[in-house]
Formats: sequence, structure tokens, C-alpha cells
Amino acid sequence: MPRPRDLEQRLVDHVDRLGEEHPPIDLATVDYTVRDPEAVGARFGHVLDYMARVELEVDRNVLELTTLLPDPPEVDRHFYADVWHPQEIRHGQILDELQQRLAREPAATDLDTVSVKMHLLGALSRLAPIEGVVRMLYYLTGQATERSAVLAYNLLHAGLREMRELAAAETIVGQIKRQEPGHHAFYAMSARGLAAQLAPWQLWLVRRLRALSFAPVGANSPGQLADFGDLMTTLGIDSRVDRFAVMVARVEAEILGEVRRGLQVPSYVLKAFREAVELSRARAGA
Repeated sequence: MPRPRDLEQRLVDHVDRLGEEHPPIDLATVDYTVRDPEAVGARFGHVLDYMARVELEVDRNVLELTTLLPDPPEVDRHFYADVWHPQEIRHGQILDELQQRLAREPAATDLDTVSVKMHLLGALSRLAPIEGVVRMLYYLTGQATERSAVLAYNLLHAGLREMRELAAAETIVGQIKRQEPGHHAFYAMSARGLAAQLAPWQLWLVRRLRALSFAPVGANSPGQLADFGDLMTTLGIDSRVDRFAVMVARVEAEILGEVRRGLQVPSYVLKAFREAVELSRARAGA
């Protein structure tokens, strides 16, 4: 396990490289040509809407983060303010423009709601031992979010290519999906490094708080959880929920000791993904 200073330098180098190699996507490189807008809208319209909303809501995510961690490590601030936020906002703008060109409504976003629970955690994080717990929650949430995005964008890319919608597949989804793995790597490295510095009671508390609060990315209400289930169904994830959960939560299972207990995925992660599919099916049958 690298020493804290060694890890910090690796993270700084990683973030600097992300900023240099993956600036926000140049709009001049994006081709919105769609051969069959009606078919693409019918099959993937709600997927594009969900993804656009999640990407655009990074403005609220930054508010949440500054509430949770009022004095974050400088490398964290550099990552989310200078690299991650500009990239993700551009992703959302491009996806939202694409869905509007499919004659769909713009994404309905919530850009400024920060929950009471976030404010409470932020107040507690001023205590050094709790600050470590909150940082770990941030890293685990980030890595699960980015891993979910990588998997979903790969499947959307494949689906658009299958429909021979090559402009959207390559110049939109293809460009977006190339930027997501670097985000995941930042969170995974940060989480593994911090785990070596936390006491057992802190990791226990992280596990308990994750069990109480885990939700798929962008699913902040039962309706949005059903929307995520729709996305999973359209992309074919509903038939392999267990495998998807394992891929999303591999780092979390390792850090929180699930692997040592013989589990590939925390039970709360699997439960949340299964519930999303169940809510989607229930709504479709209503």
C-alpha cells in the first residue's frame, strides 16, 4: 500500500493527466445526425434523458460535496472543480441536445437541493475522525457512479451501432465513454488509499451508512429508481442484475471486507438494483 504522500502524488499526476488528455468534448467534433430519429427515440429516448439529467446535475453534486467536505484535500478539489465538473457538464449538454433533436423534452434537473442529512454530515465532518468517514462515503459513491456510467455507456454505444446510428455512437457516446474510466480510477485509488488510514470502527461506520443510504446513480426517489430500472431493462441489464452489481461494487466489497466474508457484492447494492427492476416492471404493468 503506497504511503499517503506517494498516493497523493499519484493522484495529482492522474488528475493532471486527465485534464490534459481529456478536456471537455469539443462541440465541433460532435455529429448529431440520426438516420431514424423515431426508432432511436422509441428505444433509447428515456435512457438519454436519464443520462443527460444525471450528467447535468453535477452542479448539485458539487454543492453537496462542498457541504459534506468544507475543507477537502487539494487534489480532490482540483479533480472535481477543474476536471470532473467541466467534463460532466459537457456530457450532459451533448446528450440533452441529442434527445431534443429526437423531439423529446429537455432533461428536468434539480441543480440546487441539498438535503438536511447532507448538512448534518457536513457539520459532523469538521471532526477529524468523521471527516475520514465522510470522505470514504464520497469516494465509494463516486466509484460506484462512474463504474455504472462506464457499463451503461458501453451498452448504449453497442445498441446505437446495432441500429447503424454511427454518428451518435462514435462522436457522442463513444467520446463520452472514453472519459469515464479516468473518473472511476480517481475514486478507486482515493478509496483504497484512505482505507489504509481508517480505523476498524470508521470502516464499520462507513458500511452502516452505505447500507442506509445507497442508491443507484441519479435515483433520489421511488420514481427515479423505477426510471433507472427502465434504463437497466432497455440496456439488457435486468437479466444480469447480479453480475452488474458485482462489477459496480467490486471496489466497495474489497474495502469494506465483503470479499473476506465470502461475498462478491454488499447486499444493499444488490437489493437496490433488484428493487429498481421490480419498480420498473410494476409500473409497466400498472
